[in-house]
Amino acid sequence: MADLTSSWLFWALLSAIFAALTAIFAKVGVHDIDSDYATLIRTVVIFGVLAALLAATGRLQVPTAIPGNTYLFLVLSGLATGASWVCYFRALKLGDAAQVAPIDKLSVVLVAVFGVVFLGERLTLVNWIGVMLIGGGAILVAQR
Repeated sequence: MADLTSSWLFWALLSAIFAALTAIFAKVGVHDIDSDYATLIRTVVIFGVLAALLAATGRLQVPTAIPGNTYLFLVLSGLATGASWVCYFRALKLGDAAQVAPIDKLSVVLVAVFGVVFLGERLTLVNWIGVMLIGGGAILVAQR
């Protein structure tokens, strides 16, 4: 089991499962309230769960021990996450989960492109074919 939980694939698959559940739960959850308020509730829950997890496992860190550059990119990531969630919940309020989620997953295509452009990552021809299939598949799934 230790080998399994130290695998990136294990955690990525769990992430996909929870992301799918997020879409379904959020679609039901935004039905009777403002989508931005729904995002706030979700954020408070996430904050509480993570704070409890870090406290329970003794992994809280001294904030001054974290480099400034790390803070900068984590703040930028947090802002991007917040913007993504606001847009995602607004889209779920207006559209079907089966349409919104695949378009949201075009982020996979964008991560591949941004990884190459900004991080110097390299993708093979097979990888690029996969990226194109993901993009095309997301668009096809979202069609009505």
